[in-house]
Amino acid sequence: MTISLAPSPLPLAPTKIGIMGGTFDPIHLGHLATAEAVRENFSLDEILFIPAARPPHKLGKNITDEIHRLEMTILATQSNKFFRVSDMELKRKGLSYTLDTMNELHKTFGHSTELFFIMGADSLADLSKWHAAKELVAKCHFIATTRQGVDVNFSAVEKFFGAAAKEHIHRVTTPGLEISSTDIREKIRSGRSIKYLVPEAVEEYILREELYL
Repeated sequence: MTISLAPSPLPLAPTKIGIMGGTFDPIHLGHLATAEAVRENFSLDEILFIPAARPPHKLGKNITDEIHRLEMTILATQSNKFFRVSDMELKRKGLSYTLDTMNELHKTFGHSTELFFIMGADSLADLSKWHAAKELVAKCHFIATTRQGVDVNFSAVEKFFGAAAKEHIHRVTTPGLEISSTDIREKIRSGRSIKYLVPEAVEEYILREELYL
């Protein structure tokens, strides 16, 4: 089962769409809580979850088959009316560059739609190294999520991107759920419980498909 973006009529007024990208291997409650907090804080119309196919920073690493990651993402998000899933990066050949995704989304929704890419504050420090980074920041907003009490230095980022950083790079404090996909995979391999770390439907899927053993 897949849910893809379909061309739709341009909205009567500009819309605001949050983009939650990642390998989602597996998707967990931390992803969902962060997405919902950002949606509410920035008054976004919806959050679009986009599982990555071949992230440039994970080349050479073992990633679970895309059909499983997509299905888990669908299962995890189906109870929230503001969440949608797209398999656009899984269908696209080559590396999963964020710039290509933003261009495709603007083509689908129109350039009046504002796109807000959600990322961890730790990832923001490497944003200047991303493919066509300055062009990317000019095309969409970036929301860096931080936890209460965690101080992140953005001075280097602001220096690199200049005025665009003040207009298109934002910060927000989100629920501090200390959950990682890496830890979840390790727990499964060790025979430990992952209950309350992932949605129940995702846990059932992992067990049924015997993933991460």
